[in-house]
Amino acid sequence: MPDSPTAAVAFLRDLGAAGRAHPGGTLLAHLQRVERELARWGARPALRLAGLCHACYGTDGFPDALLPPDRRAELAAVIGAEAEALVYLYGSCDRKATYPALAEAGGAFRDRFTGRAHVPGAGPRRDFAELTAANELDLARLDPAFRSRWGPALLGLFTRVRPLLSPPAWAACETVLAG
Repeated sequence: MPDSPTAAVAFLRDLGAAGRAHPGGTLLAHLQRVERELARWGARPALRLAGLCHACYGTDGFPDALLPPDRRAELAAVIGAEAEALVYLYGSCDRKATYPALAEAGGAFRDRFTGRAHVPGAGPRRDFAELTAANELDLARLDPAFRSRWGPALLGLFTRVRPLLSPPAWAACETVLAG
């Protein structure tokens, strides 16, 4: 049945996420921590599933994809179309081109796979910001060197996109990054 966290974890295991090294253990462990963080923040099921699978197509910061983007239908069959679209949005983000205008309603979002720019609506933009915060905060909590190197820039990013973040996500950003 689509939209099942259990099915998503099984799918991730089949793709090898449990055997891929990632800060804090394995990629699967990281993905599960991100999903749990989103749950603590009160995220809806589709966003939580997107958090669980956010690295399936790789990311601008973690290019080691579990699944190529031309196999999106496989992931959508497991987690549903809405969650898969968020996974694609997250994985496709060209951060250098997108982050500066992320908080702006008309800010362009550049797809690193296609090179094309588009303007996501308010909902996907909020989801993207929330997922970005959950992902980066997991890394910052576990790795003092990561937090020292990237924490100030991440706090700057999350401060700029604060209107897109839920109150619990913003509170976590302040706690982890501003200490």
